[in-house]
Amino acid sequence: MWIHGLCDCLTGENKEAWKNGRITGTVVLMKKNVLDLNDYHASLLDKIYELLDQRVTFQLISSTHTDPATGKGKLGNAAHLEEWVTTMSTVAAGESKFKIHFDWDESQGIPGAVIVVNKHHSEFYLKTLTLEGVPGKGKVHFVCNSWIYPKYHYDRIFFTNETYLPSKMPGPLVPYRQQELKNLRGDDVPGPLKESDRVYGYAVYNDLGDPDKDQEHVRPVLGGPEHPYPRRGRTSRHPTKTDPKSESRQSVLKSLDIYVPRDERFGHLKLSDFLAYALKSIGQALFPTLHSIFDLKHLTPKEFDSIEDTLNLYDGGIPLPDDTQPEMLEKLLKKIPFEFIKEWFRTDGAHLFRLPTPKVLKEDKFAWRTDEEFGREMLAGVNPVIIRRLRAFPPTSDLDPTVYGNQTSTIKEEHILKNLEGFTVLKALRENRLFIQDHHDAFMPNLPKINALEGNYIYATRTLLFLKDDGTLKPIAIELSLPHPDGLQHGAVSKVYAPASEGVEGSIWQLAKAYAAVNDSGYHQLISHWLNTHAVIEPVIIATHRQLSVTHPIHKLMTPHYRDTMNINALARQTLINAGGIFESTVFPQKYALTMSSDVYKSWKLTEQGLPDELLKRGVAVEDPSSPHKLRLLIKDYPYAVDGLAIWSAIESWVNDYCSLYYPNDSTVRSDTELQAWWNEIRLVGHGDKKDEDWWPKMQTVKELTKTCATLIWIASALHAAVNFGQYPYAGYLPNRPTVSRRPMPEPGTEAYEKLKKNPDKVFLETITSQLQTILGISLIEILSRHSSDEVYLGQRDTPEWTSDEKALDAFDRFSERLIGIEKKIEKLNADPNMKNRNGPVKFPYTLLHPNTSDKSGIGGLVPKGIPNSVSI
Repeated sequence: MWIHGLCDCLTGENKEAWKNGRITGTVVLMKKNVLDLNDYHASLLDKIYELLDQRVTFQLISSTHTDPATGKGKLGNAAHLEEWVTTMSTVAAGESKFKIHFDWDESQGIPGAVIVVNKHHSEFYLKTLTLEGVPGKGKVHFVCNSWIYPKYHYDRIFFTNETYLPSKMPGPLVPYRQQELKNLRGDDVPGPLKESDRVYGYAVYNDLGDPDKDQEHVRPVLGGPEHPYPRRGRTSRHPTKTDPKSESRQSVLKSLDIYVPRDERFGHLKLSDFLAYALKSIGQALFPTLHSIFDLKHLTPKEFDSIEDTLNLYDGGIPLPDDTQPEMLEKLLKKIPFEFIKEWFRTDGAHLFRLPTPKVLKEDKFAWRTDEEFGREMLAGVNPVIIRRLRAFPPTSDLDPTVYGNQTSTIKEEHILKNLEGFTVLKALRENRLFIQDHHDAFMPNLPKINALEGNYIYATRTLLFLKDDGTLKPIAIELSLPHPDGLQHGAVSKVYAPASEGVEGSIWQLAKAYAAVNDSGYHQLISHWLNTHAVIEPVIIATHRQLSVTHPIHKLMTPHYRDTMNINALARQTLINAGGIFESTVFPQKYALTMSSDVYKSWKLTEQGLPDELLKRGVAVEDPSSPHKLRLLIKDYPYAVDGLAIWSAIESWVNDYCSLYYPNDSTVRSDTELQAWWNEIRLVGHGDKKDEDWWPKMQTVKELTKTCATLIWIASALHAAVNFGQYPYAGYLPNRPTVSRRPMPEPGTEAYEKLKKNPDKVFLETITSQLQTILGISLIEILSRHSSDEVYLGQRDTPEWTSDEKALDAFDRFSERLIGIEKKIEKLNADPNMKNRNGPVKFPYTLLHPNTSDKSGIGGLVPKGIPNSVSI
């Protein structure tokens, strides 16, 4: 028989075991008491269960032999983990390794799956099962990476790391594949969902408000015809008493208990575990503590008195009165549970607070105020995805004139001619020298409501820029617009400001840039960051788990790019973007923030999110078949686009190489039942408010599949890295990127104008984000800008045996090597003095799209480098 010939390839213990009808296996797991330091009794109880013969068992399933009685793969005898009580074998931090022996002979064929039953008291995290010397296969790997709950919840099934399209799945395993997907859909599981539930379902954003608290905490439901939005993960909590359409929230003290499938929760080493509690600390301890400190001392934490005061947040701290009592500070600081947050409060009795110095200040504390740096950050800052080529002059508006009147820009040629370096406007347009950062249409419809909020005076802004011969962008005009006092239907009231460097005109210009930066800060957080990465990816994650088996090639391709996203999004709904949350407390749209992002989502298209299409849409690139990426950048020194196109090309090549292994032609795409169900659910449910739009790919060709997967990987990895990890380096100094403006532009003949003449910095600081908002805001982004110590970067996998397909592994190795080459290219560009936008006046090199693939150990911390695989923070 075939088994006797193959037996010759076995050696030692494995050969002898096979002759005796046994297979030796190795299990790697992490016990709950290692992962959850609050569960002191888990280890003791599990040991007692072991002594009572209530063990962890594994039961192999044949992929080649069917049990006639069940129509499913034939089951082997149950085997149990050995030496649970005594094992001390550690392969990594917190991990334990166990031996296991299976009774398995040639009549049962080749194992293709395993049933795991946990008869212990507590759950554990199962990483891998490896079988040694299986004839016909050699080693057989099961990559599990999942929580195993006690038996009274359910048994679990895992498949080997083989890859199968639905039509290629071995017949004996098909029923198990189908049942596992049904379990994950959990459509028959009632709510509220519990931690142990493995349910991936959809819900609208109906949990941001708290109508039972008071009217001020009411928020509209996002998702549906009135406020279209991507769907979030289902939690199925009870409705609120006040509004049956709104889902109730946990009490503040339990805000971290919001349901996400347990396998989507942060890992045990991840900084984000700590992050979860740090976010909670900011909202529940830091902010109240600061209020208490200032209130007790009868201080008003409202304004900075000088630019030096803002710098003291990093160099010295906030000055306190001489009679400040250390006992009072100590008592208040006890409310803050974590040491690295306590570090912010370092005090010598005279000063309070100190934060890490942002990169924008590291080399030159005042370079951020230059026009060159202001323009450079539109190409290499934290929000480099907005600037577009100006196609018509004056700039136009897409707002409906029957509703909003005339919203065309009032910028005229005389405003900008002297800054065009000899060009006429027409010539500058023809030669692609004029660019615009335009936030006018995004904010104008909401300005009446926003400016009615206490502490707000926001303009809708347009910033015009000229591309100089040296490749830098020079701002040449800023337009500040307000709704007409007689109503939006009458259009806008606008004023245009030109660059100036001296006197009161120079101070006015600095304020104009600040008003434009406020718009960009709000748009960045609401749209570029939250909506366009976090929110749009979540329904894709849900659809993947509901419709694609773990053995499916697209599941294996995509799941690394989902790591921790549902968890961080759930935390955001609980503490950041919720009614009265940190975001509403620090960024100007306040309670209208999320409804504004819904307005922008109305025009969102997945087909415009891949980098080449997005650059073409903004007009900063043109099609050019002779160029490496089949397009040519109109701003040659555009760090985000240059590095991004290299990353995009690597992702696209990797996806094409991988998908071609399983989809040799278009018919294999069309006939893949799981793939079609996945795509339909993304369109019709996950992004169901846009299901009737005709731009969606039909998912009928290999090209549509690869382009879609490449786009989703780009969004989750490189795009998110570009708009997230530069937050603290650039916005950690709020005067550079203020989040609020609170006063109108001073006009000649007014008291404010005279004050501006005498003390321009004081007026500047009284106009932008207040002191307490600044402290709260930068405390938040200091956390959100950190890399996890166990981050997995683009071009890396957390498990080497993620697939058994050697060709797929070879393609992935080529992808990793290409990314390492891109790292070297980025470092070379950053060292080129001709590339002025790479470092700028602040001398901070652009590394936000440096993959960091070559560093296998990870970097961690507040480092603006590295592209994590997923939206993980």
